[in-house]
Amino acid sequence: MQRQGHKRNTKNLSMAKVTNSFVALLLISSLLIAPYLSISEAADNSVPILESIIRTQLKKVFDNDIGQAAGLLRLHFHDCFVQGCDGSVLLDGSASGPGEQQAPPNLSLRAKAFEIINDLRNRIEKACGRVVSCSDIVALAARDSVYLSGGPDYGIPLGRRDGLTFATVNATLQNLPPPFANATTILSMLATKNFDPTDVVALSGGHTIGISHCTSFTTRLYPTQDPTMDKTFANNLKVICPTLNSTNTTVMDIRSPNKFDNKYYVDLMNRQGLFTSDQDLYTDSRTRGIVTSFAINETLFFEKFVVSMIKMGQLSVLTGNNGEIRANCSVRNADNKSYLASVAEELPVEEAWSDL
Repeated sequence: MQRQGHKRNTKNLSMAKVTNSFVALLLISSLLIAPYLSISEAADNSVPILESIIRTQLKKVFDNDIGQAAGLLRLHFHDCFVQGCDGSVLLDGSASGPGEQQAPPNLSLRAKAFEIINDLRNRIEKACGRVVSCSDIVALAARDSVYLSGGPDYGIPLGRRDGLTFATVNATLQNLPPPFANATTILSMLATKNFDPTDVVALSGGHTIGISHCTSFTTRLYPTQDPTMDKTFANNLKVICPTLNSTNTTVMDIRSPNKFDNKYYVDLMNRQGLFTSDQDLYTDSRTRGIVTSFAINETLFFEKFVVSMIKMGQLSVLTGNNGEIRANCSVRNADNKSYLASVAEELPVEEAWSDL
């Protein structure tokens, strides 16, 4: 019995060494991906607590209203595409001009999403101190929104710092593809951010959850119906949105609107994409095959989505002595102190990287 126990202990020790080595390799790889900060002593102790606080609280939020998951995911997109992932979309406007929230593409961002981020900010600071930026909280909230809605779980590099300025309304408009854009426009816009067609189609899959206002797609219904739209689908939309300027809302994925899955791509293959920017991904020969592959293989979609989300989450991040860690996500710190402590990724390999 002692010998068998010794063998088991030896085997467990070997497995532990392999796991630890793999985790170390992944952490080194994260540092190579982007120049994120090292873990400070304060932040090191707070990493597991940070993960638990965000996921536990968001589960409570989503149990009450799963629609908030789409709102938080969209918030991350709208933050990163404009001026990089610096939390600038969270900033209120000032005497210098309106903030990003006042730009037309952001007027439909959920007010509750901003409240959730600030609530998480307060919970984290109470438990860990001010060691986690608002931009990191947005990224983590988006990741957990995907996972808690049925999508993949994945690790993301942390250490972003919050920007001190917000983008102009014009800059916001120029960096967020509108719902009426065709594939050519979207591919060109995102190519400037180093996204290829697979990235574009994968990231568009975020539309598998959430709702849209009628005004984002009624030009496809009135005065002339878009011939690429399925007739029955169009007729159903006309009931919800009886006029060009209707203010109602509808789901973006008619098959499973509250579940993060690959049904969005099945919609596109059946000509049931809500926006021109959605449906044209299947109409255009450059992206049609990618749409089809994701519709057939959900695992493939999840894998590519994770890669593209991690890539998006590193757009023009601020690190080191740049930016700050805001006490209130909606305003710059009054004392303008540059908090040097931040959090770097340290997640269990079996949890964080199982879908890569």
